Amino acid sequence: MAGKIDAHIKSLGLNLPAAPTPVANYVPYVRTGNLVFVSGQIPLENGVVKYVGLVGAQVSPEEGYEAAKLCGLNLIAQVKAACDGDLDRVTRVVKLTGFVAAGATFTEQPKVMNGASDLMVQVFGDAGRHCRAAVGSSSLPRGAAVEVEGVFEVS
Repeated sequence: MAGKIDAHIKSLGLNLPAAPTPVANYVPYVRTGNLVFVSGQIPLENGVVKYVGLVGAQVSPEEGYEAAKLCGLNLIAQVKAACDGDLDRVTRVVKLTGFVAAGATFTEQPKVMNGASDLMVQVFGDAGRHCRAAVGSSSLPRGAAVEVEGVFEVS
């Protein structure tokens, strides 16, 4: 039976993907105590990078926002796996760190990262409010426009 958070995700019209598998020598998450550290997630949809290129050049800032949101959905999928399928165990989104592939003159990384941040608040309410970093990068794995990692508190 789906929990409250799963039902809420569906009510928002969102589809939570299966947790993506790592593409290199790392694990998708590590749980230590009541914290789950989730490895960086790129905007994968059905195994394909949906947003490729530099934000502000090949990818619009609005598409970058959607890319960060998709990264956020993949983060939530990893947390769900770490919580044995029960997202109701998430008590807090602690921190997100976002990397935005962009040229040297692009300075809207925070607006792009709002895609992931807004999603966390939509899904988890006040428990989704978190601290954050939004960093520019010259390139990201597989040409992704955005990558987001996160730390979550769970019960």
